[in-house]
Amino acid sequence: MYSISFDNDLIKEVKLMDIDLLNPHEKIIERRKTSLAKFIKSYESYYIISSIVCCHETLLIIDGHHRYFALKELGFNKVPVTLIDYKSNSIRTGSKSPLDKQFIVEVGKSSKLLEPKSTEHAVFCNSSKSWEPIILLSSMFKIDTKEITKIK
Repeated sequence: MYSISFDNDLIKEVKLMDIDLLNPHEKIIERRKTSLAKFIKSYESYYIISSIVCCHETLLIIDGHHRYFALKELGFNKVPVTLIDYKSNSIRTGSKSPLDKQFIVEVGKSSKLLEPKSTEHAVFCNSSKSWEPIILLSSMFKIDTKEITKIK
């Protein structure tokens, strides 16, 4: 169940994936990542987290860079991921000055990341006929905080 309506073929799969397979394209705001990691670590047995939204073909991270880097810092090997059809016209990269999706994919394959919040990914809601934050395609996952292997 999602709070928006979207094309049924947009989400390809929702699953746990090896964190090292994912490809970020943006730098993060370090204090946000650190705060999130500390918050997750504060839970004794589990934490509920939104999945990281990724392209199903390239494993480019579309939404969830701070979650990705926080979970990586904490030593998680597997992370919750929602795989989507990034080529879909129902996904945009920004409202004012959108970046080309292929350019973003190429950045994800390189070691040179864009500045934080360079993209503003959104998904088209069929019922409201408006663009909504792409995090709304995420699914909620329970992660075991006992799996934290790196303590700072």
